[in-house]
Amino acid sequence: MIDKRNFYINGKWVKPSKSNDFEVINPSNEEPFAVISLGSKEDTDSAVKSAKKAFEQWKETSKEERIKLLEKLLTIYKKRSKQMSEAISMEMGSPIDYSISTHTTSGQSHLEDFILRLKEFNFEEHFDSKSNNQISYEPIGVCGLITPWNWPINQIALKVVPAFAVGCTMILKPSEIAPISGMLFAEMIDEAGFPPGVFNLVNGDGAGVGTHISGHPDIDMISFTGSTRAGKLISKNAAETIKRVCLELGGKGGNIVFADSYPNAVRDGIRNVMSNSGQSCDAPTRMLVEKSIYEKAIKDAADEASKIKVDVASKKGDHIGPVVSKVQYDKIINLIKSGINEGATLATGGPELPNNLNKGYFIKPTIFTNVTNDMEIAKKEIFGPVLSIIPFETEEEAIKITNDTEYGLGNYLQTEDKEKAKRVAKKLRSGIVYINGKAADSGTPFGGYRQSGNGREGGTWGLEEYLEVKTITGWK
Repeated sequence: MIDKRNFYINGKWVKPSKSNDFEVINPSNEEPFAVISLGSKEDTDSAVKSAKKAFEQWKETSKEERIKLLEKLLTIYKKRSKQMSEAISMEMGSPIDYSISTHTTSGQSHLEDFILRLKEFNFEEHFDSKSNNQISYEPIGVCGLITPWNWPINQIALKVVPAFAVGCTMILKPSEIAPISGMLFAEMIDEAGFPPGVFNLVNGDGAGVGTHISGHPDIDMISFTGSTRAGKLISKNAAETIKRVCLELGGKGGNIVFADSYPNAVRDGIRNVMSNSGQSCDAPTRMLVEKSIYEKAIKDAADEASKIKVDVASKKGDHIGPVVSKVQYDKIINLIKSGINEGATLATGGPELPNNLNKGYFIKPTIFTNVTNDMEIAKKEIFGPVLSIIPFETEEEAIKITNDTEYGLGNYLQTEDKEKAKRVAKKLRSGIVYINGKAADSGTPFGGYRQSGNGREGGTWGLEEYLEVKTITGWK
């Protein structure tokens, strides 16, 4: 059993103010593999006090000093990447090869890109050549960072690194379900030699430490990634102190497959949804298929899903692992049953465990056809390996169905007609649109419309989230 019951506060690993042990479960076997502590208001207050004190000096450090520390952190991260991959695989069930190639790599990529953006960023600029006004970009202050379990180090890096880069101090609360990667990252920060109090980590659940952080009067900003339900609660709790709130929340992305799409568009869409066991907020979980190719698309989708293996996270190879917890498993299974009861056609998969597994939170890749957009499976974020296929006749209908959701994080479209692709992309209401499966470049902004959140993460936009803008007159 891994013992990680201490918190990282003011540059030291310290015991919690009161004992409150919490077992971390390996979703591949349903057995505990680590123990942490759930923090209290006293632990949160101690971390905030430390960050507030450290801010006075940290905000005055030069860009060059911060770059040097971030480059040292990057070197340490690369050296300990194997440990990071193993931690993520155990805590959230990501297959070890996928943890290495995708999860851990994402943390390194964000570190590298933010260092590059910081080198290019100008914290002081003149308003224009005719003005005597100076525009200054200054760190917002003490930041509360609350990160999810589905992309643990990806989201930690997207918040911690830009906060470091611009001169903010912070308190990180990783998900209590998948906290080990965050604690490992804290060890790397300590090894890199960041000043005491600049970074603090307190574990806890949303109702406890999460609530204390979001409402704390000495925290200037909250950055949260998680469910829309939790995002609403955080916004309400933060409103009393008018702190900045940056939210990256749920999604119910549409993937429009036109008749003139490239040959493997449907199969690639299936792989996209099922990767990470369907636990991605921008996964295209509604596939909209033009009626002229609908029957063929159903056959291709079912065939591709049947080829996807499900197995324990520790095994090497190309497969998907379990979903993260019993709570998530039960929610997903209930929604699969709901789809059956609503009259959707179950093309493949279903609520039963995969044949080769009788323990662990494993779910078969599941595809529903003949789905309408008013069904629960088409409206709710399932957050598992489940796809709904919806037919459409016209371009306008496809756009209308795709936008008919409370979310607006990521949408997708497949067509070889470049002008149509551009035309449709402009009409989709989401923070990102992926054309023909092309990935976003490193450093591009990521975030959502509507109930998918506000603010942007990544690149220069990610730095700006942690900055205040000051106008100074009479500068010249």
